[in-house]
Amino acid sequence: MDEMRSTEVMFPDGQKILAEMMRTELEMARGMMFRDSLASDRGMLFLHGLPGNWTYYMFQVKIPLDIVWMDNGKKIVEISANTPPCKSASARECALYGGHEKSQFVLELPAGQAAKFNLKVGDSVRF
Repeated sequence: MDEMRSTEVMFPDGQKILAEMMRTELEMARGMMFRDSLASDRGMLFLHGLPGNWTYYMFQVKIPLDIVWMDNGKKIVEISANTPPCKSASARECALYGGHEKSQFVLELPAGQAAKFNLKVGDSVRF
């Protein structure tokens, strides 16, 4: 992981992880595709330029993830826990997750980490 493109994320209980920052359209489109693992103290942080109803899917993602949507104030507005990989060969056949609330930041964690860090809607995250 490129440390220059990473940031520390602090959860409400004080625990921290290191998250890769996805800024460009290409980085955000690729995300966790084709990766075999994500360490328990790591994450992937998607930085959308503007708030929106951002949906995510698990096409060509190999591991289950917790997906956490945050508003422009970094307050959690939605969580998809234990989101399963999509086994379909077609992206169109993959389920969409999230997008029910306006968000600007999306954090992907290994499945189970949102519960481990006791994350819930309304919590504020720092990065």
